[in-house]
Amino acid sequence: MIIFRYLSRQIMMSTIAVSTVLTMLIVSGRFIKYLSYAAAGELSPEFVFQSVAYRIPGMLVLILPLGLFLGVLLAYGRMYLESEMVVLNASGVSGRRLSMYALGPAVGIAFMVGLLGMYISPLCWKQVEVIYAKQSEKSELDSLSPGRFQSLSGGSRTSYISGIKEGGKELELIFVSERDAQSGQLRVVLAESGKQVVINPDTGDRFVVLKNGYRYEGVPGQADYHEIKYAEYGFLMPRSNGNLRPSGIESMTFSELLSKPQPRYQAELHWRLSMPLLALIITLIAVPMSKTNPRQGRYAKLIPSILLYMLYLTLLTSAKGVIDEGEASVSLLWLIHGAFFLLAMSLMFAGSAWERLLNLLPSIPQRGKA
Repeated sequence: MIIFRYLSRQIMMSTIAVSTVLTMLIVSGRFIKYLSYAAAGELSPEFVFQSVAYRIPGMLVLILPLGLFLGVLLAYGRMYLESEMVVLNASGVSGRRLSMYALGPAVGIAFMVGLLGMYISPLCWKQVEVIYAKQSEKSELDSLSPGRFQSLSGGSRTSYISGIKEGGKELELIFVSERDAQSGQLRVVLAESGKQVVINPDTGDRFVVLKNGYRYEGVPGQADYHEIKYAEYGFLMPRSNGNLRPSGIESMTFSELLSKPQPRYQAELHWRLSMPLLALIITLIAVPMSKTNPRQGRYAKLIPSILLYMLYLTLLTSAKGVIDEGEASVSLLWLIHGAFFLLAMSLMFAGSAWERLLNLLPSIPQRGKA
């Protein structure tokens, strides 16, 4: 029991450290992507923070198995390097028992992955749909701050307002400058006031009606331009960014997926079921792969192990896509799991044969040696 607690603590510490780093990298990348939309005025800052936060449980479904895999490799690899495994082997702890000990924290991680994939992540995706619905109700003018020139629509439009009344419905002293990228024509609109009018509540389409202003239209540097004075001038606001809309299948619960026989829903269902199994099988593979000669260094087998994991995950992802299109049955996912489980068993029970096979490969001569 003492050995089990010690090994479990080493694995969990490495798993938590690796998973934290991976989560920060992925979240920061997603955060930067959304900030580009917020800088262009297409998303509000509140939407960016909430959307990234609610996506973290879904990210952890894939991050935790990888963190566990690397955690086992790093923890056991360090123990091989520092000859702790030699002491354990001399005490009667075999490689199979090491695998059983590693399955202890792996079962906990697998349970967490299943909980996140089956229940927590769909609930978070439902919240993403809610905040996206609120975001789609807003127009570009809702993101404007009084007294500031702001670039919108990817930089093609510059807008300014001096004040806002009645909760954002009434606008004061409006300036809008828009350039046509194809013709180079510049359109400038000035107005004393304006308001937003929703014309279709279902789609969120709305007009901005400007009052008492001027519209200038022409090519900069040329004298032929048009000047129009108007009492009222309206134009349709562009819809909010639809590239970030979550797919409805990701917010569906386990029971909802279970009741739908269509291939895409069954692919998602079995994908969620297979993620906890991925964590268990990859742990069985990581234990024999972590066996390292102290002269080789701690990271000797790290790159081949990661490549093997990426092959496993790539095959699962490809199988899910094929099942989603209806070109294969869900048994394809479980065949891939079965193949890698057999690989794990062969590494565990026939590890010496794999080592002899690897020794047949030509070795890379070290520098300074013939």
